[in-house]
Amino acid sequence: MLDKNFITRKIKLIQEEIAKVEELSNYTFEEIKDDFLKRYSVERALEKIIMRAIDINQHIIVENAIGYETIRGYEDTFHILAKLNVYPEAFSKQIAPSAGLRNRLVHEYNDTKDEIIYNSVADAITQYTEYCNYILKYIQT
Repeated sequence: MLDKNFITRKIKLIQEEIAKVEELSNYTFEEIKDDFLKRYSVERALEKIIMRAIDINQHIIVENAIGYETIRGYEDTFHILAKLNVYPEAFSKQIAPSAGLRNRLVHEYNDTKDEIIYNSVADAITQYTEYCNYILKYIQT
């Protein structure tokens, strides 16, 4: 059974992080790159947004999956939600790659460029705002 309180709490936390990222998006790339606190804040907020969505995805999958789903990684959790009719498949293709960004941030891959993180901000704001709307609509049905 879906734990709507769990999902709603995670959505609220995602929305709070989105608001923080929106504030930081007003700075230029150079201002963020050259300021440890701004750069760290952007990185950490993005990581938390993505991980909380993955938590929601996993919960929905466990509670509603049919049993044939194969999860090889976090990216797959976004695709499975499309198969469960939580949101359209086209949207899953847009948002799923953000799991790779989360991996880059968490595991501190040496090839992660500041530009990749900075350029991900606008997409994250748009995609995760839409994600929250889809999830909230899904749990109301």
